[in-house]
Amino acid sequence: MTELSDKGKWYVVHTYSGHENKVKANLEKLVENRGMQDIIFSVKVPTEEYTENKSGKQKTKERKMFPGYVLVNMIMTDESWYLVRNTRGVTGFVGPGSKPIPLSEEEVRNLGVQEKLPQVDVIEGETIRVKSGPFENLEGVIEEIDSEKRKVKAFVSMFGRDTLVELDFEQFEKIY
Repeated sequence: MTELSDKGKWYVVHTYSGHENKVKANLEKLVENRGMQDIIFSVKVPTEEYTENKSGKQKTKERKMFPGYVLVNMIMTDESWYLVRNTRGVTGFVGPGSKPIPLSEEEVRNLGVQEKLPQVDVIEGETIRVKSGPFENLEGVIEEIDSEKRKVKAFVSMFGRDTLVELDFEQFEKIY
């Protein structure tokens, strides 16, 4: 799997039904040939596993979640739009008129395209110790948790005063 960029957004591309994998392969080859990996990051055909019972035997199979659609993680420019839009098998972007609309973070997570955001095993009001950064080794109390941005706001005691600081999930540990 290619590295997913924070700059790119996920767009839904409509394809001829049954051509999703061909479109994925064609688009990946075009991106590579034209050296556009810096603006088109990933192409996915969302699939799901299901179990089929055939003559008493269970088989696990895979099927496309959205036949006729492919997801593309990219930075929308005239050049990237043109490349995707003119890939063989693509009928267009999903969106009003000719303006593609990116999926929201929540929609992307619900589709299971991007890794689920890791959760932290802390709750508001719990005491933590800062592991790295300018507030290293200070203790604080969590005020707010933002799972989507992977940050917490916590009050740390500095110079006898409580100061609200923002920390990444990796910057602190729970005090048991």
